[in-house]
Amino acid sequence: MRASYLFTSESVSEGHPDKVCDRISDEIVDLFFREGPKAGIDPWDIRAACETLATTNKVVIAGETRGPKTVTNDHIEAVVRAAIKDIGYEQDGFHWKNADIEILLHPQSADIAQGVDAKQPTNAEEGAGDQGIMFGYATNETPELMPAPIFYAHKILRLISEARHSGVEKVLGPDSKSQVTVQYENGKPVGVREIVVSHQHLVEDMTSNQVRERVEPYVRKALPQDWITDKTIWHINPTGKFFIGGPDGDAGLTGRKIIVDTYGGAAPHGGGAFSGKDSTKVDRSAAYAARYVAKNVVAAGLADKCTLQLAYAIGVARPLSIYIDTHGTGKVSDDKIEKAVAESMDLTPRGIRKHLDLNKPIYARTSAYGHFGRTPDADGGFSWEKTDLADTLKKAV
Repeated sequence: MRASYLFTSESVSEGHPDKVCDRISDEIVDLFFREGPKAGIDPWDIRAACETLATTNKVVIAGETRGPKTVTNDHIEAVVRAAIKDIGYEQDGFHWKNADIEILLHPQSADIAQGVDAKQPTNAEEGAGDQGIMFGYATNETPELMPAPIFYAHKILRLISEARHSGVEKVLGPDSKSQVTVQYENGKPVGVREIVVSHQHLVEDMTSNQVRERVEPYVRKALPQDWITDKTIWHINPTGKFFIGGPDGDAGLTGRKIIVDTYGGAAPHGGGAFSGKDSTKVDRSAAYAARYVAKNVVAAGLADKCTLQLAYAIGVARPLSIYIDTHGTGKVSDDKIEKAVAESMDLTPRGIRKHLDLNKPIYARTSAYGHFGRTPDADGGFSWEKTDLADTLKKAV
């Protein structure tokens, strides 16, 4: 393991074209979980797999769903327009009121359902919604047990977004990106070598220096006090102009920012996107479980860093494998932690959904600024960020 090095991660705001699509897809998942119980449908039976494409004044939604008939296309369209409005798009090229919205959702495949539904005669347990591998990661280099580069890249944009929504920064648009290059010494983050912020502006003739005047205070507020020095290099709107933003400037797709969504490249990624998927899809639920377990391993003091891999087969309930790597920081052997993990949590799809209480409308809020490193919400959102498994893991070890 290298002791001194540079590492870079990026984040994108909720107005980035891909994140607009993630938000729309997750709003539809939430809609089904919100309306299902009202129509007498068991949340365990809700299914949603929604993909979104956005371009100039056009949104296309495709995928498979199963839920209440009360969720009509008109209902979905209203939710989509409300999401675009909340993000802040009222531009000629992408406007919440005028955008053409095409909805191409259809029922879930019966062939997939027979492997997932516990009630099917050939399947006593709820199987995984697909095959795949999922990774979780945690490190004690930040209080949130997240890698520093991605955590602070998110924080920069989140602070600017809060100021924009409050009306303080009226000249800044919804679309933005950040990138933070962190200097590590002796394996610990100690400063920032490079900072990149590209932010849409709503006044066309704003210069890069004028944009820097607006965003620099939030960058400094986001980062630890002594991390920015006279050697730190700034790149603010390096192209010189960022007036045309959002899907009008660049087409967006659901699931195209999976590294932004997770650990900023500091840990492996299984490849599956999260947004638009209900909790039967292990791409999402098992990735949340992997983060939950890895975070609790570190919170329990069993290691300073932890990478966890889970593997599943479609229609099969139990995970095919559980792999732990503590990167040489474990206080006990990795195989003992693997055994403790298997004993401490039911990692079948149904066990994960039950333990983390995932059958709820809690997903739209995850669509920007990372699925991990967030504060658990009182209504069950970000339940996978709790550290309530730490004592159980310690006892199991």
